[in-house]
Amino acid sequence: MNFEIKIKESLGDIRFGMTIDAVESAMCRADEVEHIENAADEPTTVLHYNELGITLFFEGEPQLLACIDIANEECTLFGKEVFYLDERELVKLMVANDFTEQDVDQEDWGDRRVSFPQGNIDFYFSEGEMTSIIMGA
Repeated sequence: MNFEIKIKESLGDIRFGMTIDAVESAMCRADEVEHIENAADEPTTVLHYNELGITLFFEGEPQLLACIDIANEECTLFGKEVFYLDERELVKLMVANDFTEQDVDQEDWGDRRVSFPQGNIDFYFSEGEMTSIIMGA
């Protein structure tokens, strides 16, 4: 699988707005499927691809891909293996690609979150190392 991140568009061939069936046809069946109701009573289905380090969130009716949680070190962003960048290098990469607005926050569980709201993407760091990326459409 191609693990290239295209902000607000896709992770490889998996594009925002795809249905569950379309994703499973492109990839394979998920290792785990979870159904949750959120506060707005909008159904959410979560597909966990544990070996790939990817979790996909489908929302609404019909259920469409709305969010991707990535913990796969092979993914690239703007041609760089992003999980091998430290926070300073990440910010430099994002700014060089016109994502200049950023927010930094310390999460209750200890991770440091670096967000780029214009790209709808968050990067999480633990002890200085990137642990996950969460992005939306």
